[in-house]
Amino acid sequence: MHRVAILVQPGIRSFDLAVITEVWGPDRSHAGVPPFELRRCAVEPGPIALPGGLTLAPDRGLDWLTSADLVVVPALAEPDDPTPEPALAALREAHARGVPVAALCAGAFVLAEAGLLEGRRAVTHWSLAPRLADRHPGVLVEDAPLYVEDGGLWTSAGVASGIDLCLHLVREAHGAEAAAAVARSMVTGPFRTGDHAQYLDRPTPAADRTAETLAAVRERALRHLHEPLDVATLARWAGMSPRSFARHFASATGTTPHRWLLSHRLDNARKLLERTDHPVPEVARRAGFASEVTFRQRFTSYVGLSPRAYRAAAAAAQPPQTPWTVLERAHDRT
Repeated sequence: MHRVAILVQPGIRSFDLAVITEVWGPDRSHAGVPPFELRRCAVEPGPIALPGGLTLAPDRGLDWLTSADLVVVPALAEPDDPTPEPALAALREAHARGVPVAALCAGAFVLAEAGLLEGRRAVTHWSLAPRLADRHPGVLVEDAPLYVEDGGLWTSAGVASGIDLCLHLVREAHGAEAAAAVARSMVTGPFRTGDHAQYLDRPTPAADRTAETLAAVRERALRHLHEPLDVATLARWAGMSPRSFARHFASATGTTPHRWLLSHRLDNARKLLERTDHPVPEVARRAGFASEVTFRQRFTSYVGLSPRAYRAAAAAAQPPQTPWTVLERAHDRT
């Protein structure tokens, strides 16, 4: 996933365009991130008007979408505005050729207009979900997750969740360390998984205090992933009963404490496999798995490769080492 195409058209949101450009635009090879070729693809050449008085100059035509490794679709500021048929046809052709397509926020409306989301799961900003479902009844619209994937088509919720999805796509293609390096340069966290909830149903002072407590528990848990954590331990840190903690945790994150711990332990294992030469049993131990067999099964199911195969693939994709990456890898071995 080195060649990234942005589908640009009049009226796209400047924030989405900026997020895509910030994730795949800068050269971060000094931090161990592979180089990307980012292109802005449009129906016609010439300046494109964006909301807020901005303009954008495309640098490629729609034919570049089918040669890209990833197509990203920013949202339109007015989701009901139509997308030109040539752009919709180019999206359909790219998807038919197996190119992953990701839409940010109301970009799901564009994919639905192209007919790509028929019978598939999709998400958008929670306030737009009823409109998307009404306009495209064949789409399986969800309003809770931050982002979802179905058949090579990615959709995300509003605003900041677009950052989460872009970082996740970098992590899936190039590993946890590359995504973490991009997140560090953007001063954002790389840890939000797609099944986090978009928002709290009832924002009250009590809910805010609970959210702060749960955030502190999650931060503490991330520092102790190598330890045998369970729901009872996390609940004790929060000063709650296990049942109450599990209920509040699911409300805040959209997932269970067990699934949350498993997801982050597996991401930590990916990082260890990428950046250290620890044997697989040691990686399993440091990632918090009591059994190497369980670790292998969980990791293979999560990533699609065995730990050894993943390490070999990550090593083959590594860019040349720099003083920065050498220092970081030395730190991880300790």
